This record gives sequence, structure tokens and C-alpha cells, in this order.
Amino acid sequence: MRLAKLPAWLKPAPDSLVADSVARGKSPWTDAVHLLWTAWLFITPVFDHDAWNRHWLLLTALSYPVFLALYGMCCIASRRASRAYAGGMLVLCMVMLPWYPSGMTYFVFGCVMLRVCRMPFRTYMLTLSGLNVALLAEAWLLHYPWQATFTMPIVTFIIGLIINAERTSSEKDAELRLSHEEVRRLAANAERERIGRDLHDLLGHTLSLITLKLELSRKLFDRDSEAARREMSEAEAVARHALAEVRAAVTGIRATDLAAELASARLLLASSRVHLDYEIGVAALPEAVERHFALVIREASTNIVRHARASEARIRLHCDLGEVVLEICDNGRGGIAEDGNGLRGMRERVRTLGGQLVIDSPRGRGTHLTIRVRAPTAEPVASSHGEVSAAALTDAGRSAA
Repeated sequence: MRLAKLPAWLKPAPDSLVADSVARGKSPWTDAVHLLWTAWLFITPVFDHDAWNRHWLLLTALSYPVFLALYGMCCIASRRASRAYAGGMLVLCMVMLPWYPSGMTYFVFGCVMLRVCRMPFRTYMLTLSGLNVALLAEAWLLHYPWQATFTMPIVTFIIGLIINAERTSSEKDAELRLSHEEVRRLAANAERERIGRDLHDLLGHTLSLITLKLELSRKLFDRDSEAARREMSEAEAVARHALAEVRAAVTGIRATDLAAELASARLLLASSRVHLDYEIGVAALPEAVERHFALVIREASTNIVRHARASEARIRLHCDLGEVVLEICDNGRGGIAEDGNGLRGMRERVRTLGGQLVIDSPRGRGTHLTIRVRAPTAEPVASSHGEVSAAALTDAGRSAA
């Protein structure tokens, strides 16, 4: 379904249920699945000796389309406006209750859709209590059997609590995604700042020196051609040296900071309900090793989320006899039989560093990646354990940058 082709009055409001589903990559029809619960409209008459008579068929034919319209508007209207449509379902039930017991299904839907509105949880629970009191009072005045109504408060309160838990979880997921994006944004800003500082320090003095030598050679050209040629040769040498330094700097522009990547991996795994532990026993790494290790961690965490079906993951970085060892493991399903694109990319990166990648992935017992790279200049430290803090790692990344 393409929302752009809908009539203007049917286009979802930006804060509607449908717009929220589309923003999360779901189908705009996702919330329509809840209409399956309207099967109770057709089940309720079973408890009456005269089930599905003409009277019931007529009232169902008149009320059900109205209910569907109200439900649809609850899904596409703004959160504030949807309150009125949810109230319409409640009114529909209360008006029809004297002749139509199946209408209590409309009451349940009305109570649930009220929770969609921007309403504090305590206010919602108080509203729910008042509505149930009104329903039970009307049912008592209409001499409904208690067996037909005593479950309504139980059902509405339980569903209300479930909807509140789902909404809270959805909000936390949204906050987590925003935090993940913020970490990447801060890492990118830190990298841009580093590049700016490096280029300024690299080119500022060099270009000034070249300019001065060229000015001096121009002034000496008529009086002392030999000195002028010497100054131009020196300017050429300085320019070539600057060009080599610029090329070296550009090579590192796409470098990825290890600390920022660890923070990003933590957020990515947490968003998929995977708990990450870490152990860092290296204070400083050569730039090339850090860059490739960061990209390996990115690819490994992505593979864990997509394929591993794990609940726990662990990253360990330490020194061992002049080698830097990176271990990434999970408790997922394992069983890696051949390299996919991600693992092939990892092997190429490790091969570039002259290192070795070993994969241990027994079926049903998780996957363990071990990467060994020769790096005598790496500085070991006392290992630190715990969960990766996004803010701390980002600050570390910015400092390292």
C-alpha cells in the first residue's frame, strides 16, 4: 500500500498509529490484525438460547461498519483526535447495550484505543475505572446476568497494562535507536575535527613557506638567477614533501575509532536484546590496527544481530607475546560452514595487517572469532571489565581523535 495515493482525508497524521508503524518499517496494515478480536461479536450470541437471530443480524449490520470506521480513524488520526473516535466506540456500546450484548466488544476496543492517546498512565487507569463502573451500572439496571459482565473490568485492565508495557518498550527502543545514531554522529564529528586540525597543522606552515620562497625567487630572478633557482628548487622540495604528507593524511581519513565502534556495537546489540560484555587490555594500538579492528567489530556485531540468534556476546582485546589478540564470541546457534561476504571482508582486513583469523563455530554452541596481529608497539594495560558505556566510549573516541 502506498500512502501517497490515499485521499487527503485518509492520509495518516504524522503522530498516528499508522505513521508510527510505517516509520518503524512495518506495514501500514499492522494494527488491522487486532480486528481479529471482533470474532467475539459472533461468539457472544452462543451463550443465548436464541443465537444469531434477525434482530442480532440487523444490529450487527448497522453497528459493525460504524465500529470499523471509528477504529480506522483511531489508527490514522492524530493521537489527540483519536481520543474522540475511541470515545465513539464506548458510546456505541453503551447506546446499544439494551438490545445488543455483543456490543461489549466495542467497549473493550474503545478502552484499548484510549491508551493510544497522549494520556498519563495514572489518568488512563482512573478513566478505565470510571468507564467500567458506568458499564457495570448500566448492565445491572438492564438486568444482565453477572456472568456476562464481571469479566469486563478484568479484561480491560489486563489489556490496558499490556498496551502500556508495549508502548513503554517501544519508546525505549526509539530512545535506543536515537542514542545509537547520536554515538555515530559524535564519532563522525570528532573525525571531522581531527581531519581539520591535521590539515591545518600540516598545510598552514608548509604553504606559507612555499609562498615566501616563491616571492623571494621572484625578487632575486633579475639580480641573482642562481639564488632564485635555488629558492625555487627548495620550494619544489617543500611542495613534494607536503604532497606526500597530504596523501598519508588522506589515507587515514576513513579511519574508524575503536572506542566509538565499541559503543556503537553495544547499542546495536542491546537493540536486539543481546547483552554485551567486554574486556580491554590494550591502552594504545597502531593506527592501522585500530582502524581494521574497529571495522571487524562492526561487521561481527552486525552478523550477531542478523544471524546468530544470541542472547550474550563478549569482546576481548589483549596483548600476547608481541601480538594483539581480538576475540569476539557469542552464545548463538553457531554452525558457520563457509565464509559469507562479512567473514570474507574480515579475513581480507586481517590479511592486510599480516594477521590470522580463526573461527570456531560448533553448531548450537555459538561462534568464537580469534584475530591475532603482530603489533610490538601496542601498550598493554590492566584489563577493565564491564558493560560498554556509550558516553564513556564516545568521549574516549573523541579524545583519541
